[in-house]
Amino acid sequence: MTETPQTVSRLEEEGDIGADYLEELLDIADLGGDIDIDVDHGRASIAIVASEDADAEELSDLVGRDGEVLEAVQELTRLAVQARTGVRSRLMLDIAGYRAQRREELTNVAMAAVKKVRELGEDVALDAMNPFERKVCHDVVAAEGLSSESEGAEPYRHVVVRLAVDEDIDEAVDETDSE
Repeated sequence: MTETPQTVSRLEEEGDIGADYLEELLDIADLGGDIDIDVDHGRASIAIVASEDADAEELSDLVGRDGEVLEAVQELTRLAVQARTGVRSRLMLDIAGYRAQRREELTNVAMAAVKKVRELGEDVALDAMNPFERKVCHDVVAAEGLSSESEGAEPYRHVVVRLAVDEDIDEAVDETDSE
């Protein structure tokens, strides 16, 4: 997706506001780390990375168990951006590489589901995931030419991977042709 210069400028502003907020948070909590700002897939993207080995251990507390604290810090950062801009932000936050590592793990999970759906021709339901995790899986499945949708209610919302509509039609046509 190609962003317009105005969109990029707005996203960079969101990133700057979010980074300022996070810098203050790190100072208050007396945590070390460097902040990287980027625009990625139509979103402001901020990463807090360890500048020293000691910082990595401290930053893991900001990630929390299964990224729960990371999700909360991301939401607070989005609210700080909204308070300054008046617009709801879709900013993505990564701390200590947690999301990058999780994205790699989820890609493997989604690819295994794609393989199973292709082999068996049956839907495959994945475990419950947060919105970030579901988005990663949906993107992988779509890139592989299959379809997916989220089902259930939080916190049990999960991704179901299935053959694409076109593949279902092709199989039905193949079965009809062989009769």
